[in-house]
Amino acid sequence: MATITLWMKRWLRRLGALMLFMVLLVVLAMMRPSTDADRLTDAGGARVYVQDGDSLRIANRALRLEGVDAVELHQLCRESAGAQWSCGVEAREALVALVARGGLDCEARASDRFGRALVRCSTAGSRDIAADLVAQGWALSGDGRGNGRYRAEELAARQAKRGIWRGTFERPGAWRAAHPRVD
Repeated sequence: MATITLWMKRWLRRLGALMLFMVLLVVLAMMRPSTDADRLTDAGGARVYVQDGDSLRIANRALRLEGVDAVELHQLCRESAGAQWSCGVEAREALVALVARGGLDCEARASDRFGRALVRCSTAGSRDIAADLVAQGWALSGDGRGNGRYRAEELAARQAKRGIWRGTFERPGAWRAAHPRVD
């Protein structure tokens, strides 16, 4: 009988340690800070998901910023010293930061060939988030060939070596052609 009691004590001790570990995991999960993407909403309160540097989803509607072409989410760029970096992820984070200002308001102008609404958007502190992305160096004006509405912003970003202009990169259209999406 003493053998069973010793065995039961060990088992209960292990079970108690496991329960304590599980409680700790639950507490840590509850304390996880929300990411900006978890809290983004538009001016009407609808949840906003930033897909990449120039694409958003509000509820079930896909939107693309009109007049810009940002590097793709999985695209890599090279620093002037030659090191690769995730410029596509940083472009997405730049758009997240702009949307996180609050009060996102987008006006649809047309649709693209994928059925996404082409939009011009503003937020608190930004009259045109596409212009801001180009000025910060995360998107190219127009179709990515230096034309379009934001030529002055692109030239200023290029001269100041902001965003993707701090090194070398493949034009987004060329990158998409070399890396077709598989849906």
